[in-house]
Amino acid sequence: MSAALASAVPVWRRRRLQVSQEWLLLLGIVALVIVVGLVNPRFLALRNLQTILLGNAYIAVAAIGMSMVIISGNIDISIGSLIGVLATVSGSLAVAGVPLGLSWLIPILLGVVAMSIMGAFVAYLNIPAIVVTLGMMSVLKGGLISVTNGVWISNLPPGFLLAQEKVFGVVPMPVFLMVVLTVAAAWWMRNTSAGRSMYAVGGNVEAARLCGYHRQRTLMMIFAVHGLFAGVAAVLFATQLSVIQSSVPANLEMTIITASVVGGVSILGGTGTVIGSTLAAILIAAIANSLVFVNISPFWLRAVQGTLILVTVLADILRRRRRAKAR
Repeated sequence: MSAALASAVPVWRRRRLQVSQEWLLLLGIVALVIVVGLVNPRFLALRNLQTILLGNAYIAVAAIGMSMVIISGNIDISIGSLIGVLATVSGSLAVAGVPLGLSWLIPILLGVVAMSIMGAFVAYLNIPAIVVTLGMMSVLKGGLISVTNGVWISNLPPGFLLAQEKVFGVVPMPVFLMVVLTVAAAWWMRNTSAGRSMYAVGGNVEAARLCGYHRQRTLMMIFAVHGLFAGVAAVLFATQLSVIQSSVPANLEMTIITASVVGGVSILGGTGTVIGSTLAAILIAAIANSLVFVNISPFWLRAVQGTLILVTVLADILRRRRRAKAR
């Protein structure tokens, strides 16, 4: 029993491994900026660096919730479709004359509700998360196109563009929310019983039960929190431009999942940090942007994402085998 209980202890306590992963990502970002800047100095222009952060902060926010889901031993492939739907809802409410606060709040609440429903299927009906979210992805994507016919939303009211605002007149709102939510989520996951429960459930369900964690309630909580972050990401996506594309952003779910996995979240569950996922989201955005400045087709980005996932998963499996042999 002692071995089972030990396996439920959150692996974030093993600081050396996680710090190494996060520092590796940070060094990767710095190295990429330096190398591409030497090849093409225009890459270092302040406007371009701001574009990398501002245009992709919503991906980092969505990756926070996705990391929690993967840590619990599940996955969500409907996140891209959900963000597209919630962004359209936000813009439609604003154009219809709904108060701006509600046009931001309602999509967030809908995200929580939608993910809670999916969480109930996973937690209480024991349907694999990939099956539930695959079905939801089809429903959301098909429903969005059927309702909007792909027509973009324009004529957004003044003040709706939250992502273009600046906190204290200095810090862009997307960057501010990305940093604050990442730090808050990291603290919550590390220092609260609820946060630690997702590591326990993802690492060893039986050991988690012996430690007093309730699997169903924990999964419901995780999916609800995931929906919260998806809603915030959708609002940032909807308010970053003067028009809203009424369709699902291409390969968005792939990018979010890649950010989580490359950030150090084990696809097998039980380990990972949201700080790593945020750094990975920035790295992926920087890679995509740098391809343009070094005259490489942006279509190579998907190959790069796939390679990063394979390398990260392989490294995680090898680490687990080494730890198992060491016991």
